[in-house]
Amino acid sequence: MKNQSTENSSTKSRTIREIVTAIATREGAGFAVRRPFPTKSLSLVDPFLLLDHMEPVTLAPGAAKGAPDHPHRGFETVTYMLEGHFVHKDSAGNSGVIGPGDVQWMTAGQGVVHSEMPDEELLENGGRLHGFQIWVNLPAKEKMMAPRYQDIPSANIPIYESEDGKVWVKVIAGKSMDKEAVIDTRTPITFLHVKLQPGASLSQPIPPQYNTFAYIVEGKGCFGNEGLAAETDQLVLFENDAENVFLQASENEPLSVLILGGMPLSEPVARYGPFVMNTQNEIVQALKDYQSGRMGAIN
Repeated sequence: MKNQSTENSSTKSRTIREIVTAIATREGAGFAVRRPFPTKSLSLVDPFLLLDHMEPVTLAPGAAKGAPDHPHRGFETVTYMLEGHFVHKDSAGNSGVIGPGDVQWMTAGQGVVHSEMPDEELLENGGRLHGFQIWVNLPAKEKMMAPRYQDIPSANIPIYESEDGKVWVKVIAGKSMDKEAVIDTRTPITFLHVKLQPGASLSQPIPPQYNTFAYIVEGKGCFGNEGLAAETDQLVLFENDAENVFLQASENEPLSVLILGGMPLSEPVARYGPFVMNTQNEIVQALKDYQSGRMGAIN
């Protein structure tokens, strides 16, 4: 299936380490997600700790659920909406509403309590909901930094579209096709949303030292130097053996994919629910700080 003419003939693409199918689970107050990691078979893709896919669903009035007040420490949460609206509030005084195409990037750092809930219209009238949440680890030296919040509307996120309309790339973090993201990240990463029309392909340069994966949002395609097939709700994990990541849509349907790559921290990971630190003693301290109210509360 792979069309070698889409790449520089002298450029080798990354090969594939494994293909992982997401599992069905529930998060927050009980909303359904598909999760490729962390699972029993794949604990993390350093520096990425979690990927949750809130699959597209049409909700009846009163059926929408979110994630009520809960704490975080030691990492960043990234929420990317495709359909529907979520309301964010946190103990640092930040608040905002994110809708289709918007991104919320919250650096929990030393600790913050936040909530992510459907907006009033979705709660009262029902409607479509579809989105993602990704957790990005922080290096040990920055785990206790002051919390930070970035709310980026879709209109401000750079997009590349080929002249023939067959390749579309939204640059959420990092660079692609001479477009550079507006989001500031603590850990160097690339985060792209790619849409390919049937038969179209993309060869995306990513620093070879980055751990990189592609998650198929919708459709079927082939990936990597081998041109292996993968489809909706599957994660393609690449080897760190080349610079370019190759993907191509099937001849029969378009392909929507998230591409994420990041500089591995290569540090110990101690995690307990909403806390991710380097040692168990730090986890115990995080629990004590939360229980004593040191992470604040949402007004």
